[in-house]
Amino acid sequence: MSTPPHAHHHRLARWPSWASRWLGYRSSPPPVHSKYIVWMWTLIGAFCGISVIQAVFSNANYFLERGVPSIVASYGASAVLIYGVIEAPLAQPRALVGGHFIGALVGVCITKLFRLLPTEARYQQLQWLAGSLSCATATVAMQMTSTVHPPAGATALLAAVNQETLELGWYYLPVVLLSSALALAVALLVNNIQRRYPVFWIEPVVAPISKPSPALGGPEVKDTPTSSERGSPKELLPV
Repeated sequence: MSTPPHAHHHRLARWPSWASRWLGYRSSPPPVHSKYIVWMWTLIGAFCGISVIQAVFSNANYFLERGVPSIVASYGASAVLIYGVIEAPLAQPRALVGGHFIGALVGVCITKLFRLLPTEARYQQLQWLAGSLSCATATVAMQMTSTVHPPAGATALLAAVNQETLELGWYYLPVVLLSSALALAVALLVNNIQRRYPVFWIEPVVAPISKPSPALGGPEVKDTPTSSERGSPKELLPV
């Protein structure tokens, strides 16, 4: 007989608590904080995350010499997720890092193909198509790899329509990987002071079970029929 998934110990449980805490592991469920605490850490996290990325790319000569923008704009949207909605599946590390990388890879590949057109003017005419195709293809690729991260759609789009990103070419990929790593490092530090992040790294330890919710318009079934209802099928009560 196989052991149920929830019976296995989390691999981070073997680590010292002072170390595993900053990787999102808790031996017991974390407390529920007030909305004011959540707002405060969201503000601090988003400010620090965006500031760190800009500080690196705006001050390192290595990046300045290569014309790297101070920040890829889509990381502003990522900040909303990884610092504000930290329990969401779309905000977990697999989605953050994998989604942005896939978006950048797809965007650069499709843009390179369109740049094979005979003239630059012709590319400019079809740039809208390159951008649309990049975003759409990246979205499907993220679905196929379970790395859906909405801001990564913009990462793919920028590869085709933003001039600074166009000039980076393949160098866009390591820029995106480093940006994701910096954003994730800040999230691990700030979010784990009072909250918990990530909820999982690769996939949930136990798959969540969805239940019908009357608040969403689902019917409720009477558990105990009245005397007039005995002998007849149970009725569905409207919400």
